[in-house]
Amino acid sequence: MSLQSLALIANWPVPTAAAAVVRADGTVLGTRGPGQHRFALASVTKPLAAYAALVAYEEGAIELDEPAGPPGSTVRHLLAHTSGLAFDEHRVTSAPGERRLYSNAGFEVLGDHIAKAAEMPFAEYLREAVLEPLGMTATTLDGSPAKDGVSTVEDLVRFAAELQAPRLLDPRTVAEAMTVQYPGTKGVLPGYGHQNPNDWGLGFEIRDSKSPHWTGSSSSPRTFGHFGQSGTFLWVDPAAGAACVALTDRSFGPWAVEAWTPFTDAVLADLSS
Repeated sequence: MSLQSLALIANWPVPTAAAAVVRADGTVLGTRGPGQHRFALASVTKPLAAYAALVAYEEGAIELDEPAGPPGSTVRHLLAHTSGLAFDEHRVTSAPGERRLYSNAGFEVLGDHIAKAAEMPFAEYLREAVLEPLGMTATTLDGSPAKDGVSTVEDLVRFAAELQAPRLLDPRTVAEAMTVQYPGTKGVLPGYGHQNPNDWGLGFEIRDSKSPHWTGSSSSPRTFGHFGQSGTFLWVDPAAGAACVALTDRSFGPWAVEAWTPFTDAVLADLSS
């Protein structure tokens, strides 16, 4: 199958862009742009960090419902952005479970919690638990587990295949991660405003009925993934049986809001034909 839709990234107003679409069995249906170019992921780092947290859970190093973060908060709250921590400050702004407060600080607390439990730096744990087993040799975490990952389209295609057909985790754990945590919680989706509800799983945003949204108007409600402020995204659409990765080196802004939805719709139309 040749996905003509991927050619649309040539029209994006960015210095460099690369994209790929992959099936659950790892079959890459199409690529465009420099697949080995290393891009700053920004918040697309979070799904990688969340996956490492789920490995730590399955290994028995942590429990999802053990205390972590502010008083009353748990690992689950941190993963689901409901710990009450502020966006970029280690400051409590609401009670755990009350609001969906998208929080980089929460993922930093999560990384510290796992590092302590695993008795190694979180970046090292991520490498041993997720990156090395998946052959993601070009991916590094160079700071915050919320936003300081660097990777390539070729590496993230491996991760996107893993999300669809898990080998590192029990499929039931992954299904839990893609299930809405604390249903009915409202909050702000960065770049897209207030959403009610603002649904998230464990480290993965769930599309559901959100509008506006960074995925396609034809994306299924079950679509999950993440986008980053560095102009990056990864989505998995179970209804389409495929995932898409797109990385750029221009910060998220109006250009992305305008470009990403028609791009995803074109990819999904290609897949359905």
